[in-house]
Formats: sequence, C-alpha cells, structure tokens
Amino acid sequence: MRCEWKQVTLNDITDVLGDGIHGTPIYSPAGEYAFINGNNLVNGQIQIKNSTKRVDITEFEKHKRPLSNRTILVSINGTLGNVAVYRGEKIILGKSACYFNVSENVDKDFIQFVIMSPDFQSYLQNRATGTTIKNVSLKQMREYTFWIPPVKIQKSISAILLALNDKIELNQRINENLERQAEAVFQSWFVDFEPFTGMQPQSWKTVTLDTITTLISRGITPKYIEESNQIILNQKCIRNHAIDLSLARRHQPKTVNEKWLQFGDLLINSTGAGTLGRTAQVWFVPQNMTADSHITIVRPKDELLIHYIGLWGITHEKEIESLHTGSTGQTELPRERVKSLELLLPDDETLCRFHRLIQPIAESMVARQEENQRLAEVRDALLPKLMSGEIDVSNIQSPSTS
Repeated sequence: MRCEWKQVTLNDITDVLGDGIHGTPIYSPAGEYAFINGNNLVNGQIQIKNSTKRVDITEFEKHKRPLSNRTILVSINGTLGNVAVYRGEKIILGKSACYFNVSENVDKDFIQFVIMSPDFQSYLQNRATGTTIKNVSLKQMREYTFWIPPVKIQKSISAILLALNDKIELNQRINENLERQAEAVFQSWFVDFEPFTGMQPQSWKTVTLDTITTLISRGITPKYIEESNQIILNQKCIRNHAIDLSLARRHQPKTVNEKWLQFGDLLINSTGAGTLGRTAQVWFVPQNMTADSHITIVRPKDELLIHYIGLWGITHEKEIESLHTGSTGQTELPRERVKSLELLLPDDETLCRFHRLIQPIAESMVARQEENQRLAEVRDALLPKLMSGEIDVSNIQSPSTS
C-alpha cells in the first residue's frame, strides 16, 4: 500500500557519494583499466569501447574510488543522467561521472530505476548550470528527494523492469554477434579475397564514394517541437553501429526534401572528437525521419550497393575519422573528403551474391532493434507508474522471496 512508502533523499540511502577525478590521468594504451566518463554509461551498462582510453595499475592506484557491488554510476557533466550499475569492471572515473554506494537496506536495482525515472531526469535538467556543457553538483545529487517503498516492493518493482532490460540486452548481444558475422564476411570477400583464391579479381576497380552514391550531404538545422510527428536524429543516436531512436527528438521541418532518410542510408557522425567517424546504417524503412547537420548522410546509388557500402563504412571508421579538420573540440568531417574516399567496386554478380547473403542478417537485426524499441517504450511507460506507486505490485512475489 502507498501509505507504507516514505520520503527520503538520495543522501539518506547511500553510504558514499563522490565524483570522479578532476585531473587528466597518464594514459597507457596497453593498460588494463578503462578511463570512464558519463558517455560510457548507457541503459544501466558500462560500455567500454575500443576507443576508450586506458591506464595502468600505477595510475589506477592514484585515482581509484571505493566501488563495490552496490555502486551506481551517474553522469553529472555534459550528458546528464546516464546511469550504470557497477559490476566489477576495471575502471577509473572521469569528472563527468559520480558514484554512490547504496545502503544495505535498500535494493540497488530499484535505485537504478529511480535515477532513470522522468522525475529524477527532470530534477537534473532543472538544476543544471552551464551553457555549452551542463553540470550538476554532488550537493544537488544528495538533496534529490523521492518516495521509497518497503524493500519487498522495491524488489518486485525492479524485477519487472529488469526483465525488460534483460531482454533488451539479450537482443543487443545477438545483434552484435550478427554484425560481427557480417563484418567477417565483408573482410573475407573484399579484403582477404578468400572466395577468389586470395586474389583481387581483375574486373574489380577502385572508385570514389561519390561515384556510387546519389547523396552525400549533412542533415538539416532543426527547429525542435515536441508535438511534431517528424523525428530528427542526432549524434547520440549513432552508437555501436546502431541507431537508437530513443535518443532522437521531434522537429518542425520547413520542407521535406532529399535529406529525409531512406532504407540503406549510411549515417556518419561528423563533428567533435570522440564522436566523429561513428557510423550506422538505416536497415529499416524510416518514417518522417531525417538527421541534423552534425551527421553526414550517404545514400547508395542502387539496392545492390546498400549492404556493401554500409559494411564498408562500419569497418572503415578509423579511416573516416582520420579525414577530420580542425583542432580538438572543433573537429569537422568535410563533405568533399567523404566524397573522395576510395573503395573497391566489385562486379554486379559478386555484389548480388553478397547482398543475398547479408540481407537475412540485416532483417534479423532490424527485427530485434524494433522489438527493443517496443520494450523500451513499455519500460519507460511503466517506470513512472511503478516508481510512484500508481501500479500496485504488493501482491507480486520478488525473486528473492519466492
């Protein structure tokens, strides 16, 4: 019953609440500890990528924090409100993330969803300072006030939401495996030439990306409006070679033009160090969707080129990133440099065989992406109702009491 709930602050239910290091560590490419910031915290998981900077154990000892199996990490600088549960990863924290260790008498998974709730996210946004880079203080984090039910109900609520998250995570792992398979086929055919006795066929030729596409262009400058049915992607939406529509926004277009996305478009993040060069392909039929001006849209000339250009882009991110101009923090990917990128063009028969081989993989990945979108919508709709007690779960038995 709702009367059993009590009002607490975040400080009341934490043993430790601190932030990451404010200096710059000494990086070591071969180091075993990953240097984590707020953008590495995604949907409850710590994402450690190939591009994540590393430090060795000596540097770790200088900057380590008292993390435990009851630690939750939250971004408090830049992208506010990203959250992850610490699961023993070898990490040190940068200044854009804070950590807190949840008290033993509280379910840490429940607190994770408190952080993900619209109420907490709104709390952060309303108290953030800064113009270009938003941030909140540890004091403001400690003062956040919310309602908390008895532990049994906490566990029941978190079990419902974790089940949805677990299915989303499983689908993501399957898609990552399928993508690696597709990349392996691309490598085998068009880099190692294994189906062709290890030699590049003489009929293949080197072309520029411009000659096999009908559009290479930055997206539009949006006018945001939440009531619109028009979706606009930003650079945050492109992560791990996939398009996350949950991070997209709504906008009011002046006109609908060629920059409205189509099936098969390759999207390339085109501004900012650490983000520039990331790619994802539109492997679904987009509706009322475009990209903002920080993203380059590359449109294959015909259907046979769709999977070839898409996988070429995914496997050549480092090369694409190297084309940037400008200094750190002001980097840009010029359109003309994208147009002049060179790649092999196989013959039509080989492209047709490759397309038939990859198409079922792409369709399977899209089906899981769409399922994850629906699951995330269900989770996000349930979350505020569960966290407020609007949906009664007192009769649902949590796993620990079954």
